[in-house]
Amino acid sequence: MFWLQRSWLGGLLAAVASAILSAICFNLFMIPHQLLSGGMSGLSMLISYITGWDVSLLYMALNAPVLIWGLITVGRKFILLSVVSVVLTSLFLRWLPAVPVAEDLILNAVTGGVLLGIGTGLAMRSGGSTGGFDILGYILTRKRDFPLGAILFVMNGIVIVALGYYEQNWDLALYSLLSIYITVKIVDAIHIRHVKVTVFVVTRKKDILLPKMSKLQRGITVLQTEGAFTKQPQHMLMTVITRYELNDVQAILRQWDPQAFVNIVETTGVMGLFRRS
Repeated sequence: MFWLQRSWLGGLLAAVASAILSAICFNLFMIPHQLLSGGMSGLSMLISYITGWDVSLLYMALNAPVLIWGLITVGRKFILLSVVSVVLTSLFLRWLPAVPVAEDLILNAVTGGVLLGIGTGLAMRSGGSTGGFDILGYILTRKRDFPLGAILFVMNGIVIVALGYYEQNWDLALYSLLSIYITVKIVDAIHIRHVKVTVFVVTRKKDILLPKMSKLQRGITVLQTEGAFTKQPQHMLMTVITRYELNDVQAILRQWDPQAFVNIVETTGVMGLFRRS
């Protein structure tokens, strides 16, 4: 997964896949039944239901100011990948006909939520986003260890209430809420940047591992240890990383010291100096 998480190519491929999944979700499962997906896409749908304006143009217009803010606040790669995702989603929304696949509202809500959750999670994990509330949530999670999905769920609640009030059909609003709940659960399962783990590595190859692990730009504590039975001197390297980075650490250890003893524990909280971006 390293190439998918780090490289521009992986990010672009994830943005394309995210746009395709989002367009399928919207035009085949949401829009034909006047369901909402939440976020800027849901707001675009709501305005489109009320005015009859083109949802793809609304999606592009509503995302533009958020993308500009993100460019200033977050960084170039994140926003450029987000722009690719937003533009492609708008194009696919225009090209893909909005026709229903199924009539049952629960099936549409669940399937749409799954597709959108996978698309959003892939975009976020590869270093981008699907725009809109994703960017707002991402900015918040850079400073605090909040689950991104939970933040999106709270912000999307406003859009859902607006749908129920406008349509006077709270069944549609609740089905939309179900879809968003499924989406954010899948996003949290895929986008795991906020989950921290502590890695303890007992090794005799400290001088080899330290330069490799330091490339992650995480602090590493080195302790002198001794085997209880072998009486051989060793070192223990301790570092706190995100689950997002765990595959990279495991790859380093497998390549450079497969005999090292490694203990990985989930971390409930971090205080002090820790890079969250």
